[in-house]
Amino acid sequence: MDPLHGVDLVIFDKDGTLIGFDTMWRDWVDGLGDRLSDELGRDIRPSLYTVLGFDDATGTALPGGALAATPMARLREMTVAVIMARGWSRGDAERAVERAWSTPDPIEHAHPLGDLPALFGQLRGEGRRIAVATSDDRAPTLRTLDWLGVAPLVDATVCADDGLPVKPEPDMVQHVCASLGVDPGQAAIVGDSPADLRMARAAGAGRVIGVLSGVGRRDDLEPLADVVIGSVEQLRAG
Repeated sequence: MDPLHGVDLVIFDKDGTLIGFDTMWRDWVDGLGDRLSDELGRDIRPSLYTVLGFDDATGTALPGGALAATPMARLREMTVAVIMARGWSRGDAERAVERAWSTPDPIEHAHPLGDLPALFGQLRGEGRRIAVATSDDRAPTLRTLDWLGVAPLVDATVCADDGLPVKPEPDMVQHVCASLGVDPGQAAIVGDSPADLRMARAAGAGRVIGVLSGVGRRDDLEPLADVVIGSVEQLRAG
């Protein structure tokens, strides 16, 4: 069966769904851990990786961990809390994070998970609308979509710094559907993490599609999804 049967709007997650997740975030986490350890004179990496949900042995994010679906501002707060838990004052922790913090370059590590212009063009040709709902901030998201060559094909984008409750709350889906005049029951949500799929269920999405190209394993996604596919490329005909 066509996983998009009866769907008027397809809402995609970004990292892990449209672009590779670990290629984007592995170097960032490693770099942050190294810089913080240098700043503090103590190896903070094990504590940091545990709180952020990062498996240093495999270089991958854990499916239910913070990296999988947490806004950058919240990740920064969690990093400060990690340092404070190791005995530093809030002021010292915040200064260390200020010196060590960086944001991932949205272009340098963006690896598309399929022929996205062809996929989006097909969906638009079938009369479907397209949106992106991401835990990333708006500026890097728009840069990424432009670099991928799909920005003109996206009807709506909702991001972590837009002021809405974030995944797994339903608000992002509800906002997109309201702005485009589409009932959530006529929308499909496509994502790689349990948080994506829980958001979809909470919003009453008509189709909930998990992809195995990101942080979620099949066992994580199948209980929440209507269908689980390898990647978004499987949504493209031909």
